[in-house]
Amino acid sequence: MALTNKQRSFLKSRAHPLHPVVQLGEAGLTEAVEAATEEALAHHELIKVRFQQGDRAERRELARDLCERTGAQLVQEIGRIAVLYRPAEDPRIQLPSS
Repeated sequence: MALTNKQRSFLKSRAHPLHPVVQLGEAGLTEAVEAATEEALAHHELIKVRFQQGDRAERRELARDLCERTGAQLVQEIGRIAVLYRPAEDPRIQLPSS
């Protein structure tokens, strides 16, 4: 499911006050990080992930890999923070229609 610009904008506004719940350290994308992200997405649907190391291209690649592994959508990347969204089976966040 690809997000429309309207939905992406809505999710950005919902993510603004959130704090990062998952942090990727120097070890990068490990199974533990993947499991923590899965758990956070199942519980919150919309999360922020903080990247501790790497340049912009490396952080972008890590964010895309994490989305691919967890089935999430990358909403936004700003600096060392990425916002991920994955709807739950019973979604709590109602996205605007396109």
